[in-house]
Amino acid sequence: MATIQPPQINSLTTVPTRSRTSTRSIARAFVTYALVGAAFGIVLIKAEVVSWYRIQEMFRVQSFHMYGILGSAMLTALVSVQILRRVNAHALTGEQIAIPHKDLGRGHRYWIGGLLFGAGWALTGACPGPLFALVGSGATVFVATAAAALAGTWTYGYLRPRLPH
Repeated sequence: MATIQPPQINSLTTVPTRSRTSTRSIARAFVTYALVGAAFGIVLIKAEVVSWYRIQEMFRVQSFHMYGILGSAMLTALVSVQILRRVNAHALTGEQIAIPHKDLGRGHRYWIGGLLFGAGWALTGACPGPLFALVGSGATVFVATAAAALAGTWTYGYLRPRLPH
């Protein structure tokens, strides 16, 4: 009976240490992102951002709750981007973080897109951002909404080269 011997390493054989390191760093990044995402989902649920009632109140202009959250998120983003630009920030990979200027467009496509997005948000009672937080909290009925959002995103990606931009 033959025994299996480990491969012999001689001076001409190189051991691929880089792939092990990159695999570890990818796994570490995945775990980090999963933990941060779970924490963010918990914050969204505790702040009632994913509440169908809160979303309906917003669309009926009956409560300031959601407007306050959206406004504070925009203010936080504005301040964060300004800090990144002023301190000449770099990513962990050493690359400079560059946020290019975006020209705002005009035209009926923005109105149509905004109306479709808002109608879907109002009808389902779920913003696309926290859909996975809703599913994770046990509201499994939103699996259908998440699937529809993914299908719509895929459809747009497929049709984008043919659309007027």
